[in-house]
Amino acid sequence: MSTAEAEARARTVRRSAGRFTRNFVIQGTAAEWALCWMGEIRRRLRVGGADGPPMQTRLVFFVHDEVVLHGPAEEAPAVHQIVTEAAQAAGRLLFGAAPVEFPLSISAAESYAAAH
Repeated sequence: MSTAEAEARARTVRRSAGRFTRNFVIQGTAAEWALCWMGEIRRRLRVGGADGPPMQTRLVFFVHDEVVLHGPAEEAPAVHQIVTEAAQAAGRLLFGAAPVEFPLSISAAESYAAAH
């Protein structure tokens, strides 16, 4: 292998290792944040938000970056607030005062098939 080919191969390997390392750190941190987020959602549902009894809504499914909750329609506004506040709390737990944002898209639906 010529020197130019060896150097090109070394650059390719180095870039790949860098991508892997960055992806590993980002994916690992996202997974850690998601676990904290789900734990906080569950905790807040159990204590019932403001000063009420435990809520009937339950976290039933998680995949990638999406949580699915199931509960009565009348709890939807409070659950929306719980999910949003839990995301912020998980961020503070992991990142302290760092200005990290966790944009969420939250919707309520009558059935899983109608959810988006």
